Amino acid sequence: MKRITIRFLLIILTSIITACSSSDAATTVKVGISGSDTAIWDYVAEKAKKEGIDVEIVRFSDYVQPNLALAEGEIDANAFQTVSYFDAFIEEHHLDLTPIATTVIAPMGLYSEKHDRPEDIPEGGTIALAKEATNMGRGLLLLQDAGLITLEEGFDGNGSLDKIVENPKNLQFELLVAGQTPRVLPDVDASIINNGIAVDAGFSPLDDSIYHEDETATPYINIIAVQKEDQDDEVLKKLADIYQTEDVANFIEKERDGNSIPTFVPLNEIGH
Repeated sequence: MKRITIRFLLIILTSIITACSSSDAATTVKVGISGSDTAIWDYVAEKAKKEGIDVEIVRFSDYVQPNLALAEGEIDANAFQTVSYFDAFIEEHHLDLTPIATTVIAPMGLYSEKHDRPEDIPEGGTIALAKEATNMGRGLLLLQDAGLITLEEGFDGNGSLDKIVENPKNLQFELLVAGQTPRVLPDVDASIINNGIAVDAGFSPLDDSIYHEDETATPYINIIAVQKEDQDDEVLKKLADIYQTEDVANFIEKERDGNSIPTFVPLNEIGH
């Protein structure tokens, strides 16, 4: 009888341990980001831990792998991209992903080691530009806003040099992977650098750029994305709610000194 009782207790204990392990796994969320700056997500992770969510931050070095990893289920969510980039990427790669929350606007900037203003860039000057379609399109719009080029009427945001209809300074363009744009600064007249990449390179987009986007650039609001089948997952929705608290907004403003602007707007305002 004692052996039966002990065996029964062992079965119960094993079941409890297994259940606890499954529960722990269910509350762990892997979030992919691009770049090495994890300060904001470290702060969100601290708050999430108090709500029973263990956030594991997974860092990527480019803007391609975070979406592919999400689609493959290697991570549970990612937070690194604008809605404009996201929409173009999932259409091109036929990925079943969706946003669940908005996060920040991170202004893209034009940087130069040789000139103080866009108008100082000389005839025939060279500008480094990300070659990915949406990043290029965003960069071209920035150059148009800076008065350096004119784009075709009805420009759709997808970058292509043949969409430039006026280039009065006959500017030349060096097309690169986005992550390489800071490295060529000594060799070009100016370089258009995404916000996160600029910060990783030690630049302040608002203080060091010679021109930067206006904070109302709606297509460039950043998002948290998940697999479409997980869009109603309670843990992921809770994590999104934690990100969009006033406490986190205050932290972002202080930590980024205005270089990332908390922008917690409804998904329907970004077309989702």
